[in-house]
Amino acid sequence: MTHILKGMAALAFAAAVTLGATSASAFTPDRPATSVSDVTLAAMPEKKPAKKYWRTKVRLQTDEAPGTIIVDTNNRYLYYIEGRNRATRYGIGVGREGFGWSGVVKVQRKAEWPGWTPPKEMIARERKKGHILPAYQEGGIDNPLGARALYLYKGRNDSGFRIHGTNQPWTIGLNMSSGCIRMMNKDVEHLYKRVDIGTKVIVVGPGNRQGEVSYDDRGVDILRTIFGG
Repeated sequence: MTHILKGMAALAFAAAVTLGATSASAFTPDRPATSVSDVTLAAMPEKKPAKKYWRTKVRLQTDEAPGTIIVDTNNRYLYYIEGRNRATRYGIGVGREGFGWSGVVKVQRKAEWPGWTPPKEMIARERKKGHILPAYQEGGIDNPLGARALYLYKGRNDSGFRIHGTNQPWTIGLNMSSGCIRMMNKDVEHLYKRVDIGTKVIVVGPGNRQGEVSYDDRGVDILRTIFGG
């Protein structure tokens, strides 16, 4: 009996270790294989956003065409429309007070592990706070743009705003950016694979410059969540 109990305890311990490893890796951001060691990453704690901002499949009623992106800055969600009453919903971080915006733009450029060039206005603004920003920062795990970036244009003009990853996943669900749309690295990679150049992006926010747009989030799509599709 003693041997049996010891065996059961060993199995339980192994299962706990396995489950713990799975949970810890669920939100580990992707990175270039040569950019940072696994030992370094293991020492970097990953703070998760609230569960309501985790990626999920929802029933979304809208007249917008499949492939369109709707960014609801008020509720801090981004929707990728897949078809009739079908969308993937992602939690996002958005512009803090005074940096929110709205409008209809398009994705005209995509980049993996993008470099970051802070706007001159941001550099000056942060310098006054005692923060010195670099003129340019190479892409990588420490870059504020995270794993992927979608560059948003109004006509032929770069809006200056991006949908991008972040090295601060705890900011998802908050109003903290300078106007860009932040996503968890895993989520922006998922979206990046689905988005083409020319994709329409409707940003619903301050000023209502997006015009008339109808969408109704009817909650989690239980069947697709369980069975896929």
